[in-house]
Parts: sequence; C-alpha cells; structure tokens
Amino acid sequence: MESIKEIFKIGNGPSSSHTMGPKKAAAMFREKYNDGVRYAVTLYGSLASTGVGHMTDVAIYDVLGRDRCTLVWSPDIFLPQHPNGMRFEAFNNDGVRVGEWTTFSIGGGDISDDGLRKPKKKIYPHNKMKDILEWCQNNGRTFWEYVEMYEESDTMDYLEEVWKVMKQAVDNGLDNEGVIPGGLNLARKAASFYIKAKGFQGSMQRRAMIFSFALAVAEENACGGQIVTAPTCGSCGVLPAILYNNQRFYEFRDIRIIRALATAGLIGNLIKTNASISGAEVGCQGEIGSACAMAAAAGVQLFGGTQAQIEYGASMGIEHFLGLTCDPVNGLVQVPCIERNAFAATRAVDANVYALMSDGKHLVSFDTVVEVMKRTGHDIPSLYKETAIGGLASLMNRK
Repeated sequence: MESIKEIFKIGNGPSSSHTMGPKKAAAMFREKYNDGVRYAVTLYGSLASTGVGHMTDVAIYDVLGRDRCTLVWSPDIFLPQHPNGMRFEAFNNDGVRVGEWTTFSIGGGDISDDGLRKPKKKIYPHNKMKDILEWCQNNGRTFWEYVEMYEESDTMDYLEEVWKVMKQAVDNGLDNEGVIPGGLNLARKAASFYIKAKGFQGSMQRRAMIFSFALAVAEENACGGQIVTAPTCGSCGVLPAILYNNQRFYEFRDIRIIRALATAGLIGNLIKTNASISGAEVGCQGEIGSACAMAAAAGVQLFGGTQAQIEYGASMGIEHFLGLTCDPVNGLVQVPCIERNAFAATRAVDANVYALMSDGKHLVSFDTVVEVMKRTGHDIPSLYKETAIGGLASLMNRK
C-alpha cells in the first residue's frame, strides 16, 4: 500500500475524479508539451457525462487556457480501461500535432495510463486488514502506531495540516450562505441546521450538529472551496463532521484527532488497494461507504475501542452502503451527494456505538466486505456509476 497522504489530498472541489484528476493531468501534459500553441482534450464516458456539473471544463481551462483549448465531450464512448478517459493533444502554429496522451482519472485525484491503480511507492508490508490486525496483536500496537511506524517521516505533520484544512472547511461552510452554483438553485443549509441544532439538548443536539458540520464541508466542496479528500471530494464531509463534533463536545486534543486521522487513512488505503474509492468505477458505495468506514473507525478509536472493535466499526460502515449507486442530478455533486454526507456521518456514529458495545467479534470481516464492494461495483450497470443517466438522475435531471 502507498502512503495515506494519497488518501488525504488537499485541494478544491467538487470532484477528486472529475476536477482534481483532470486538472493534474492537464498540468502534466502542458509541462511535457509546453511548445504547444493549441490544445484539444477529448473526455470519454463518465467523465464526459458529468463533466460540466463537476466543473471538469473549468479545471482543464484553468491549466490550458480557455482560448487555447478545445474540449470534445464523448459521453457515449467508454474506453475499456476505465470509465473516466481523457485524450490530450497538442498542436504547433502550423496545426501539426506535436503530442498526444490518453490517460484516466481513477478517483481520489489520481491518474493512470492503463486505468489501473498502482501504488506510487509501496511502504506498508501488508495490504489486508487480517494481516494488520495480527501484526497489531502480536506487537501490542494500535492501528495508528502501525501507520506511524511504516509511513514517511513527515506524515503526521501532514495530517496536522489536513486537520487544519478540515476544520477551516467546516467553519467556512457554517459561515457561508446562499445558492450553490450549477443550475439546481439549491440553497446552502449548513448555517440554518447549525442554528437549529443549538436549540436542542444532549444527544439530539450532538446528532443535529453532525448534520450541520457534514453539510458545511459538502457544500463548500460543491462550490469549489478548499477541502480534503476523505477519501474523495464527493464524500469529503463525513470524516471532518465526526472529528469536529467529537472535539467540540468531548474535548479531544488535536494529537488524538491526528492519530484518529491516521487510522481513518489506513482504512481508506485498504479499500483503495483492494477495491475502489471511485464512484465512476464502483458507484457511491466506494465514496460514501468508504468515508463512513473511515469515520466509524476514527470514532471507535477516539472512544477507546480495541483494534478488533475498530475493524468491526469500519466493516459496518461499508456493509450498510453496499450497492449504493452514483446518480448525481444534472451531474452535479449536490443532489443526493450533499445529503448523503450528512447521513453517512450519523451512520458512522451508529457503527461506532454498536462496535463499542460489542466485543469486536463478528462473522463478516472487513476484508470480506471490501471484496464484496468490489464485486458489487463491477456488477452495477454503468448508468448507475456517475454517468448521471440512471437512478435519481434519470428522473430528476433538469434541462
């Protein structure tokens, strides 16, 4: 497995696969063919189907220039390697093509020329939860200590910066109001949810606050604000909501939050390695399900759970989102994406509490659930995987 820094990427929304990935690819192509005076980019499959709603065009134009770049949308052409295909071409003053590159945005802001996810640098000796659990038990260590032992030396410092950006995203989302751009005329709700939550007491207030915190980050993402992929842009509100809420109500110090982030990153890394976090590849279960698993694991750790209980919480986080389709209305990361962040956050709390009440023993292991997610994702028809032509999108799209 690669570094968990690849799970937590700091950048602008609304989509790690449709915004961050294409922008990164465009920058790489421009650097290689900086003698080009004009560019053409063809977007295929899911990337073309929902690219406008995900601001893919804006991301590419920001790098290559709107006046120098021609975009071609080919939503009906799915390249065999991956649903999110891109073909870049560079031309000189005479109109002669001087460079060409086909690559794929495979989720989490990553790109791959063959559509497959390969670790940039393998730094962990294990890639299955079963083996990591055994290592922790044999060595008397926790998941976060396992991460700290094998990660790059600056990773915990990086997680400190990740936590700062996450908190700022919550604060920004609670401060900002108005309509989210994109054409659905969807109003931001985080601020009003926060005010209403303050009128409640006890567990009801804490639960309502989680809604507001998750909405805050998801709405910032939908508006192109700065967020952290956790593990993607579309699911970026789940983990910050849980951590922000727990620090606010239970006064966990930053160091414990950062250690919880390390464990959450390990969970996301396992899913990314053995299945997928890409909505275009496996549906929303790979985004929201993974985020819920990460948040549940972080929560169980914060409240003193054993490694077995953390594993149980993470497995439940995915299990109850198996088969969830990716069906954004008008291709925007808004409906149902924003609400799903809020509900996944509270589902993570439920998994947290349930796991802590158990002894950690359960029948279906985390590794099994991840494998089932992978198989389920491959069996889901493409119209339910971020193409915005199936599910809610098929009935709700507005022209």
